[in-house]
Amino acid sequence: MSEENIEFQIDQRVVYPSQGVGQIKEIFDKKVGENTVKYYKIYLEVSDMMVMIPVANAHMLGIRPIVSAEDALKALETLGEAIESVTSDWKLRYQMNLDLLKKGSIFDIVSIVRCLYHRSKVKELPIQERKLYDNARKLLEDEIAFALDKPVKEVEAMLHAKLEPLGALIVKKTPVQDEDDDDDDEFSDDISSSDRDESDDGDDDEDSDDVDAGDDADDDDGDEDDE
Repeated sequence: MSEENIEFQIDQRVVYPSQGVGQIKEIFDKKVGENTVKYYKIYLEVSDMMVMIPVANAHMLGIRPIVSAEDALKALETLGEAIESVTSDWKLRYQMNLDLLKKGSIFDIVSIVRCLYHRSKVKELPIQERKLYDNARKLLEDEIAFALDKPVKEVEAMLHAKLEPLGALIVKKTPVQDEDDDDDDEFSDDISSSDRDESDDGDDDEDSDDVDAGDDADDDDGDEDDE
């Protein structure tokens, strides 16, 4: 088997878009069938969970380094910009933002937060969208906090200061006839199962707080007798 490209180092902070900001705790070998596969062990503070990701799959899962301080400041500025109106079809809106989350750049995360903050000022978000908004905002706060070396509480206030003037403007001019579907209960089962499938390949193998996120990806490489 060819040597995997080890992009990250032990103790490095990384962003796992569907899970949160994490820290590389270990890089280790694991026997998978006849092969030996290198894994990252990543601690996710937001969920107090350890996940194990095959090194070869990290890029596919969108795992990336924390952005520079310069990009973090650019993201904050972008957060305060006005946005175009968004679709009133919440299911379509949800899928569009979910796709952005999977892409996972800090500017994709900013787009999700701006879009859903804007929308929440027009009408209360459905449950699934509210969850997506909360996750995206927390991810953005944590990454900017690490990038700027500032406390999360201070970054929360910075985000609020950027978003609130936009929100106040939207509240003043809302002659919007809104026909959002409110049937998110029947849709939530489909979305929840999709979220679980996409966010972490190894939830079924969870042992206490250790999760192996690479088993499904390993099977795709032909290692069918991995236990």
